[in-house]
Amino acid sequence: MGEIDSGLNMNIVLVILATVLSCIIIQFIYKNIFGNKKSKTEEETSMDMVEPIAPTSENTVTESRPTGKSKKRGTWKQKTEFSHPWLLKNLKGHPGNVLMVDFSANGKFMAATCDDGSVILWDVRDLNSKEHRHIRVNIEFDYASHIAWSPDSKGFIVHTVQENHIMGYKVEKKKDLIVSVAHVISFDKVHVEDVVGFGISSNGKFMMSCSAKTDMIIYDLKGQILERLDTYLMNTHSAKISPCGRFVVATGFSPDVKVMEVCFTRNGDFKQVVKAFELTGHNSGVYDVAFTPDTSHIATISKDGTWKLFHTNIKYTLGESPHVLETGTYSPGANPPRIALSPNAEVLALACDTNVSFYDTYTGKLFGTVENIYSSSINYVSFDSSGQYLYVCGERAVRILHNVCGWSTSIDTCMRLLATKQTSATVERLNKTIQECKEKLAKFNN
Repeated sequence: MGEIDSGLNMNIVLVILATVLSCIIIQFIYKNIFGNKKSKTEEETSMDMVEPIAPTSENTVTESRPTGKSKKRGTWKQKTEFSHPWLLKNLKGHPGNVLMVDFSANGKFMAATCDDGSVILWDVRDLNSKEHRHIRVNIEFDYASHIAWSPDSKGFIVHTVQENHIMGYKVEKKKDLIVSVAHVISFDKVHVEDVVGFGISSNGKFMMSCSAKTDMIIYDLKGQILERLDTYLMNTHSAKISPCGRFVVATGFSPDVKVMEVCFTRNGDFKQVVKAFELTGHNSGVYDVAFTPDTSHIATISKDGTWKLFHTNIKYTLGESPHVLETGTYSPGANPPRIALSPNAEVLALACDTNVSFYDTYTGKLFGTVENIYSSSINYVSFDSSGQYLYVCGERAVRILHNVCGWSTSIDTCMRLLATKQTSATVERLNKTIQECKEKLAKFNN
């Protein structure tokens, strides 16, 4: 009996231990399973209480980019975006500041140089098309401050800033389209100071470069120096070759502008550079000059706050002197102004800081001003060969403006001619021109 009782007691103990162990295991499993669910539920509830982040406003600088499979892209507006009723279009693609443009003699192409080391050649035959063919050329470790097409439109030359020398490029075309550009020649450095004027004559007889000091150099197209000149200006602001290919001119500290002729023999050999005539009348230094294509008119702009238009279709060898046709005033800015003269000499475009003003050269009055074209100063302005458009150079783009002032001056010119005796055919042509210009002005509410 004692052995039986002890066996029963042992079984009871084992049952109790098994029961306690089972309770512990069940409690552990319950806490891990149901406890985690509860904590997750509480966590989700707390997350739901956090406010969602507001979307970025369109007015902020940060660009909104799509994610996932979305194909729509938010519009990103640059701070320098420019619009104006007179704006025809922007030629974009320049990473830096556009310093200068030049047009080929055949009128088909425009070359623009940029301070990032690039030169872009644009096809400008049809400005109304949405796309414009262009080709980019890179100048290694340097950039060009000036550029000029060759007279035959088969190449161009540039004057660099770092090395301060001339480089020549050849343009390859197929079916009248530029397909490639190759560097073919470099000339030795001749200037110590920065160059403020550079070009090639339209007759292909010589090149000219002029530094910010007083040294002007005339070369042949092989880079051989023909003559060194002293401008006697203390500081030279600009220097240019006349579109007719006969004259060179430099402006600077002096209020008078000397116009010099580069003379050649009948055989085409260089002869000499002689003083042709002077443009006088300003009271202070002259910043810039501009020509008509035949050099019959020259415009100047001075530090004294005036601009002048001269009649220069003269025989200076017979003692004739240029005379002032009109004088206008402008408000000087923080930077030296730049000017351009329309081919018919009826409109003067004056770029001062970030604005371009259009003047009627017959009356000397301001027609209108296009303001804040760029956020920084304008570098260069030039009319195209037709005079219908003004090309403006500045940061990252060449902006093309309608010459609205030109339509107004054409109407006035035709009206003055109609007041004199004219043939019936001429009267009909003048009236037609007036009607066409009025229709164009109506589109711009002028």
